[in-house]
Amino acid sequence: MQESNTQDLIFSFKPLISIVVPTWNTPEQFLIEMIESVLNQSYTNFELCIADASDQSHVKKILDNYADKDNRIKIKYLKKNKGIAQNTNEAIFISKGDYIAFLDHDDILAKNALFEVVKTINENQGVDFIYSDDDRVTEDGKKFFDPKFKPDLAPDFLRSCNYVCHLSVIKKKLLDKIGYLKEDFEGCQDYELILRVTEKAKKIIHIPKILYHWRVSQNSVSRNPQSKIYAYDSAKKVIKEHLNRLNLDGDVLDGKVLGLYKINYKITDSPKISIIIPNKDHKDDLEKCIKSIIQKSTYKNYEIIIVENNSIEQSIFDYYRFLEKTYSFIKVIVWDKPFNYSSINNYAVRFAQGEVLLFLNNDTEVITPNWIEEMLMFAQRDDVGAVGAKLLYPNNTIQHAGVIIGINGIAEHCFKYSNSDYTGYFARLATVQNLSAVTGACLMMRKKVFNEIKGFDEGYPEALNDIDLCLSLRKKGYLVVWTPHAVLYHYESKSRGFDTEEESIKRYNKELSLLYMDAQYNLKQKNKNSYDFKITRKLII
Repeated sequence: MQESNTQDLIFSFKPLISIVVPTWNTPEQFLIEMIESVLNQSYTNFELCIADASDQSHVKKILDNYADKDNRIKIKYLKKNKGIAQNTNEAIFISKGDYIAFLDHDDILAKNALFEVVKTINENQGVDFIYSDDDRVTEDGKKFFDPKFKPDLAPDFLRSCNYVCHLSVIKKKLLDKIGYLKEDFEGCQDYELILRVTEKAKKIIHIPKILYHWRVSQNSVSRNPQSKIYAYDSAKKVIKEHLNRLNLDGDVLDGKVLGLYKINYKITDSPKISIIIPNKDHKDDLEKCIKSIIQKSTYKNYEIIIVENNSIEQSIFDYYRFLEKTYSFIKVIVWDKPFNYSSINNYAVRFAQGEVLLFLNNDTEVITPNWIEEMLMFAQRDDVGAVGAKLLYPNNTIQHAGVIIGINGIAEHCFKYSNSDYTGYFARLATVQNLSAVTGACLMMRKKVFNEIKGFDEGYPEALNDIDLCLSLRKKGYLVVWTPHAVLYHYESKSRGFDTEEESIKRYNKELSLLYMDAQYNLKQKNKNSYDFKITRKLII
């Protein structure tokens, strides 16, 4: 056994990490590089457990040679090839570690991979599951590329694709409890296991560092997605069984890109949706918005509440009368105080008869007829706090695809100005996401949850009220969902204009300061994960 590295000494807990690898006729170069990447780890308390089903002699020769030199390497030779799942399980059977790390026979670990894992274990007592970012490495092992930077645990994104993948490290006690890899899901056995792990793990930590290098070869999915086409059908079965275990009723469909999936959750009880639209003048914009809702929406159980706020044009009052006379599900209420987006919406909720609220700007226009259903299927879930839509500028570029905290000093829409048909970084624009926040220009949530967090904070009259609302939801443990399948145009800030005048800038800075003060807390994801949330203050001028 190799002596402990000095880096090992900094840890109070030095768990044994069992790295399990199924090998089968692995090319000599790949096999050697895989083993060397393990032996070169800066953290040394590990064992490499290999289950080999090869029928090519060079593999046994290499494995025996390494096992003779280092007793941390344990080899189990199998009499027949049982497939990736069962071969991996055979490697787990000979393991003795506190945690199991999964490594493919032709891939490479970064030198600091186990060090970062053990550091995470020491810093997060009781962590059950750890995963890292990864990238790809060329066949000759010389070039690293295509880094995949992942989010922290995002359940809806994970149900859309196996974004976790490598490096995955699972506490052995949890693995023993839930069971090992299943052979009925060949090609996506790791996806099936990861979903089961997330269902039972009490603490999951994502390490935002590239610790795993995925080999690109002709027969690997990393290079040729068509090489294992059967895996995509297996993945839909995996997701469906995951939904069944969680008592979620939904159909699993192929997504826009191979390897992505879309779940159509069954909508229960067809609840009434209260669509709340603040408005001042801008009759043409409001009319376009209302018409698109009425003419295009396939979901019919809704009411529209227009909140009139100090309009001065006669045309808008004539339009109000027309709407209330023509449509029994439209009502106009009056907020005659100065504009305060938060106060206006809080006031409107008092009149809402629906159990689901949909906050909508007057400068929006529906594109996808099933936009309400696409949002409601998530908003109805107990673990979801808010749902946002994909919003486009009139030139069909993206205005909103979710909000990332920290951009531009506070928060900003991601993928802004990208073409509407762009699938995004690792297809993020083509899949349902869990994010920190979504815009209030089109935001759906259950009234019960809205009341639980006491609605919008009226200290934010113009800006950041939606960010504060979503962060309040996250603090309570609710998920924030963004879906690319509900699409609207957003003509952005027509009624209020942009924050360019001196008074507006002062007001924005005041709201920004309030959000900074509110933001010094830990965002905790319900029974799953915890996030340290801090923003470095930046002067807005």
